[in-house]
Amino acid sequence: MFIVKYRKFFFTLSAIVIALSFFAMLTKGFNAGIDFKGGSIIEVAYETRPDFEALKGSLDGAGFADARVQLAGDNDVMVKTHALSEADHQGLTSALSLGGTVQMEEKRFSSIGPTIGKELRSKAWIAIVLVILGIVLFIAYAFRHVSEPISSWKYGAITTFTLLHDIVVPAGVFVWLGKEVDTLFVVALLSIMGVSVHDTIVVFDRIRENLKLKISNDFMVTVGTSLRQTFTRSINTSLTVMLVLAALYFYGPASTKDFSLILWIGIFVGTYSSVFIASPLLVELEKRQNRV
Repeated sequence: MFIVKYRKFFFTLSAIVIALSFFAMLTKGFNAGIDFKGGSIIEVAYETRPDFEALKGSLDGAGFADARVQLAGDNDVMVKTHALSEADHQGLTSALSLGGTVQMEEKRFSSIGPTIGKELRSKAWIAIVLVILGIVLFIAYAFRHVSEPISSWKYGAITTFTLLHDIVVPAGVFVWLGKEVDTLFVVALLSIMGVSVHDTIVVFDRIRENLKLKISNDFMVTVGTSLRQTFTRSINTSLTVMLVLAALYFYGPASTKDFSLILWIGIFVGTYSSVFIASPLLVELEKRQNRV
C-alpha cells in the first residue's frame, strides 16, 4: 500500500528522469557507432602491449588521427576509424605494430559502408516499433476479459508507456555518458523491453486474479495487495540478473562492457517501472475515472 499511496512522488521522479533523458538526446545527440554511420574496426593482440600514447602517436603519424583507441584485456587493443580500403587497412596494421617493431596478431577486422549503416539504423527503429506493437496486442488479448473497474485497453496503454519509459531512460544515460550506440545497443533495448513487460505482466496478472477473487471492493487495496504479493519475486529475479551483468561488466571482454552496462541500467529501470509506475497508474486512472 505504501507504493500506491505515494504514487505521485514516483510519478514525479520518473517525469524528471525522462525530461533529463530527452534533454540529453536533444542537446548532445546519440554518438552513433560504425554500425550506423559506417566505418572500420580492428582488434589486435600483442605479446607485450605498447603504451597508449605510443599507439596513438603512431596512428596519428600514419594519418589515422580520427581513430578511437580502446584498450581491452591485458594485451588487446581495439581501434575504430572511418571506412578503410585494403591499402588503408594495411597501413593501419603497420601503424599498430609501430612500423613492424612490435609483435602482434590481428584478431578481427570489419568494415561497414555508410549506406549499410543507414539501412541498419532504419531497421533498428522498425524492430523497436514492431516489438512494442506486438507487446501491446498481446496485452490487449491477454486482458480481454478484464473490464471492471479498468478497461482492458488501459492495461495495454500503461504497458506501452512503461516500455517507453524503460528504453528512454537507459538511452538518456548512455547519451550523458557519451557511449557509442551500435547494434548491441539496439539488442540491449529489445532485451530490456522483454524483461520489463514480463515483470509488468506478472503484477497485472496478480491484480486480475485478485479482482476475480474479490479480495476487496476497493481497487486501490486490490492493487496494493497484488504488489505486496509479487514484490519479492520481482526484486529477487532482477537482482539475480543484475549480479550476472555486473560480473560481465567488470570481468568480461571490453566488447561487451557497454552492452552489459545498458542492460544493467535497463533492468533496474524496468523493475522500478513495473512496481512503482505501472500498477500505481492503474489506481490513478481508476480514481480519475470515478471523478468524471
